[in-house]
Amino acid sequence: MERVMAYIDGFNLYFGIKAQFNNKYLWLNIEGLSQSLIKPTQSLISTKYFTSRVTNQPAKEKRQNTYLDALKESTNCQFFYGRYQPNVINCKNCGCNWPSPKEKMTDVNIATQLIVDAFTDQFDTAIIISGDSDLVPPVQSIKLHLPNK
Repeated sequence: MERVMAYIDGFNLYFGIKAQFNNKYLWLNIEGLSQSLIKPTQSLISTKYFTSRVTNQPAKEKRQNTYLDALKESTNCQFFYGRYQPNVINCKNCGCNWPSPKEKMTDVNIATQLIVDAFTDQFDTAIIISGDSDLVPPVQSIKLHLPNK
């Protein structure tokens, strides 16, 4: 059996689902999603979920914690956390400021785990669920140096 590992960009998936389907699939079982993407000749070894914990927004924190707790209870996913960084956007036209926090380190965490897992032969095939083109260079490097992956 071909070994498969799934790498999921949690923020990217969440906002992609929210934009495309409103709130319909926000309680998605990500391990189930990963399992549904593999072929009969493949075996899902691990699903790795990457996100950042929301801070300073109690309602969002509570929703995220509830979802992550549910995933931890119902799946064998591994969790990797970046950080949620405060950020302020300034309008050059009107001078107004408003908070616009950003998640940080998710892409780097995914790329690091992907490269380490590839070079330590943890998988034969990787599934990456993200809309972020920042992950193209590590994928290209793996394909160049480990063409059987």
